[in-house]
Amino acid sequence: MSAITAPAKFSGARTAVRTAIRVAWFAGALFWTAFAVLEGVNHGWLAVLAALAFFIAPDLTFLAGLRDARQTERGQLPARAVPFYNAAHRALVPFALMIAYAFGPIAWAPIFAGLCGWLAHISFDRAFGYGLRTKDGFQRGRR
Repeated sequence: MSAITAPAKFSGARTAVRTAIRVAWFAGALFWTAFAVLEGVNHGWLAVLAALAFFIAPDLTFLAGLRDARQTERGQLPARAVPFYNAAHRALVPFALMIAYAFGPIAWAPIFAGLCGWLAHISFDRAFGYGLRTKDGFQRGRR
């Protein structure tokens, strides 16, 4: 009997952890969005444009697989676009660039605003359950 109830307890704990992680990603998304807005308010329309462009840009990687889109299943990204999608949706990339920006010789606010927008995009994706893709183009952990 305990073997039957144990997976249910484990499943509930796994769901709670998954929910906590998604809530943390959402908090991060709100933080990076607020930071991008702050940069736009403080530094003008060019910073706003950079933040918006970098917020949208990661999803433009879908265009890399547009030619093969008819041959994929619903929810599947064409295999050709997967490396671009995964590279643009790794939070470490804009975060590392942000650290390099902070310690580097370039001081131009639109770059930082753009990186905030990029991190906001990734954080919203994770908060809403969209993660990296498998080689076949499906969401990891969903299939």
